[in-house]
Amino acid sequence: MRFDTLIINANLATMNEEFGFGRGTAYGAVANAALGIVDGKIAWIGSMAELSTHHADERIDACGGWLTPALLDCHTHLVYAGNRSDEFEMRLTGVDYTTIAKNGGGILSTVRATRQASFEQLYEQSLPRFLALVNQGVATIEIKSGYGLDLDSERKMLQVAKKLGEDYGISVQKTYLAAHALPPEYQGDADAYIEKVCQWLPILHAEGLVDAVDAFCEKIAFTIEQVARVFKVAQSLNLPVKLHAEQLSDMGGSGLVASFRGLSADHIEYLSSGDIVKMAAADTVAVLLPTAFYCLRETKVPPIDELRSHAVKMAVSTDCNPGTSPSVSLMLAMNMACTLFRLTPEEALAGTTIHAACALGLPNKGKLAVGCDADLAIWQIDRPADLSYLIGQNVLKQLIIAGKSRH
Repeated sequence: MRFDTLIINANLATMNEEFGFGRGTAYGAVANAALGIVDGKIAWIGSMAELSTHHADERIDACGGWLTPALLDCHTHLVYAGNRSDEFEMRLTGVDYTTIAKNGGGILSTVRATRQASFEQLYEQSLPRFLALVNQGVATIEIKSGYGLDLDSERKMLQVAKKLGEDYGISVQKTYLAAHALPPEYQGDADAYIEKVCQWLPILHAEGLVDAVDAFCEKIAFTIEQVARVFKVAQSLNLPVKLHAEQLSDMGGSGLVASFRGLSADHIEYLSSGDIVKMAAADTVAVLLPTAFYCLRETKVPPIDELRSHAVKMAVSTDCNPGTSPSVSLMLAMNMACTLFRLTPEEALAGTTIHAACALGLPNKGKLAVGCDADLAIWQIDRPADLSYLIGQNVLKQLIIAGKSRH
C-alpha cells in the first residue's frame, strides 16, 4: 500500500476504543507503531514490523515520541478587542464578578472595545491568541461571538473568526453567542433584545458565519425561557446548540440544553444531579473550564464523580476570554483540570481530543482511527501523562493538519 505520508517509530495514544480506550487500555495506547495518511485522512495504523509492505511519498520519524490526535479547544472567546486587567486587580481586592458586571464592567467593557475596533484591528489583536493555540498542538478551535451584541458587530466577530481559520488552514467552528449579555441600549428590556438575537441568527447563518448557537443562562444574563426562544430558532435552522450553564448558580440551563439534545453544557460548577441525568440521556458533553474557575477563585467544584458515574463525557477547554480566563494554553487547562477538578491525565487528554470533538459535533476528529481526519500531533514526551504534568510547557515536536506538516 502506498501512502502520501507515513509516520514511523511512534507510540500512539489513539483515544480510540478499537485499541482499548475506555476498555482497559490507557489512552488506547499502541507502542512501536506507524500510521499512514492518504488524501488528508488516516488510512492505516499498524506495527513497525508490518512496514515492509508499505511505501510512502514522505516519511516522518517520530523517534520514539508520542503521536496523538491534534488537540481541539472547544470553548473560546478569543476574538475580542481591549483589555480587562483592571478587573483582575478589582477581584483581588474582593470585588466579585457579579458586582463588576452590574457596574458596567465585565462583558460590556469588552463590548465597547470590540464595537469600536475595525475588522483589521480586531483581526490583528486576535491573531496572536489564535497562533499561540495552534503552536501548542491545537488544530481545531471554536470561536464565539458575543462581544458585539448588535448585528454588524456580531457579524464582524464571526467574519474575523472565519478568516483566521482560512488564512492558517485551521478548522474554526464559529458559534453565535449574541445572547451573552444585555447591551446598554436594551437595559431593562431583555425580551426585546432576545427578539433581535432571534432575528439576526437566520441572517448570519445565511452568510455562512454560524456553525452552532450558544447563550449565557445566568442571573446576570438570560433566563431559561429567553434562551429557549433562541434555541428554537437555532433548531428551525438545523443548527446545534450549547450553553454557558450553572457557572454561578443552578438555573437549570444544563437540563434545557439537554432537552434540545445540545452539544454541550459549559462551566457547570453548580450542576444538579437531575440535570446530570438529562445530560447523560441526551449525550450532552460537560465542558470543564478550570482556568476560569481558577481566575474567579471559585470554590464550587463541578460534580466530577457524579458525571463519571453517569458516563457523561467531559471536555476541557481554555475558555480564552479577556475577563475570566486570559489564557491561550490548553495544556495549562489540562493540568488545572487534574489538579483542581481531580481528572486523571487520561481524562484530561480525552477532554481535549475525542470528547472535545464530541462537544463540537465533529466525529471525524479527536482520535486516531482509519477514516478520520489526519490532524495529528507528535510530542517530545515520555508518556501521555506529561501533557498534563508539564505545567503549560510546550513539548510539541510537530503538528500535522489534514495530512500536511505545519512548521
